[in-house]
Amino acid sequence: MKKWKRILSEKRGEGYIDTAVLVLCAMLVIAIAVRVYPVYITKLQLDNFADELIREMEIAGSVGTETSERERALQEKTGLTPSVTWSRSGNIQLNEEVTVTLTLDRNIGLFGGFGSFPVQLTARASGKSEVYHR
Repeated sequence: MKKWKRILSEKRGEGYIDTAVLVLCAMLVIAIAVRVYPVYITKLQLDNFADELIREMEIAGSVGTETSERERALQEKTGLTPSVTWSRSGNIQLNEEVTVTLTLDRNIGLFGGFGSFPVQLTARASGKSEVYHR
């Protein structure tokens, strides 16, 4: 028993343990950053996706074939396939407002399936039509 007390009370080698714990903590922080950073980039791409879709609607003055073609082009460009919801469809009269909402699920987690959880990314953009329909 005295031997264990003496071993635990000694301070020799304490620096090695501190260094090992510090390296372990640093690696965990880096691992978390590597898993979260791509989701952050996806959110930025989703915001740009929504902005470009709403700009297409503003120029075309309608939600229809033009916006669907632009959506397909953006899906090919970014590799994202979000679900797209428009507040209105068809011809949009001059200065009438329309909102587009994009949702996409991504998974954040460390070490494969352990500690993994889904995150729903949402992007919204709104704009007004620039076209007068007779």
